[in-house]
Amino acid sequence: MIDQFLTGDLSDVEEAVRKAAAAEIMPRFRQLAEHEIIEKNGPHDLVTTADRLAEQHLAASLTSLLPGSAVVGEEGVHADPSILGALGGDAPVWIVDPVDGTRQFVHGDPGFATLVALAHHGELLVSWTFAPAVDEMAVARRGQGALLNGEPIRSGSPEPGATLEVAISHFDFTTDAEKRALAGLSTPGVAPRPCGSAGLEYLKVARGQLDALAFTWENAWDHAAGLLLVAEAGGTSATLAGEPFRIIGGNALPFTAARDEATARHILSLLAAAG
Repeated sequence: MIDQFLTGDLSDVEEAVRKAAAAEIMPRFRQLAEHEIIEKNGPHDLVTTADRLAEQHLAASLTSLLPGSAVVGEEGVHADPSILGALGGDAPVWIVDPVDGTRQFVHGDPGFATLVALAHHGELLVSWTFAPAVDEMAVARRGQGALLNGEPIRSGSPEPGATLEVAISHFDFTTDAEKRALAGLSTPGVAPRPCGSAGLEYLKVARGQLDALAFTWENAWDHAAGLLLVAEAGGTSATLAGEPFRIIGGNALPFTAARDEATARHILSLLAAAG
């Protein structure tokens, strides 16, 4: 089932992502009513009507395109954590973050994205990163490279001796131990800053606009699309244990995604030394 699907034209998936954003997200951008914004786990962890309706829209359309597939979405898992078990199941699974960067969305900032990835037995196969406010669509297929609006992108490598720009987990969401590890990046030659939308930060790494990421959480919907995008653009990623990031969880954190292997090794060494 999955092999036949992957050999076909996947433009229907891209269209489904665009339609969900057009129907449920963009009409509410800068138009949210107060009752459409809800705190989940605190003032920095928000969900909106757009998140919920876009995820429902995507779940229906994606499973229709690939019958027998499952959906692991941020809002679905928040309501029923047992849904996460599908990541390790036998069915192909769509990993969905309907509005990645909800804080930006709520504040009228265009820096948010809809993230979709297709995985099977823990392996990432295809991903879509769509920034609807600026009409940018990045698509990555395992072994076939990465495209942005239909044009190939490559992560490249930082200029020798250049200061490395690194997006890191926002301190509002980190433990004391994680703060200590991330503090290791505050060193000459590295310029850490809090991340925005994780999906768009991955896109910046994939297109060579950002040197690396250092994240302390492992929610699959935040990372799946971006990890494949960076890999197919020529970059790499690894956990603190030096192992590939597993979307099913159980990773040694923090982890990094970087433009090249040398940068990833350097970031991990700084995190390990400080942690």
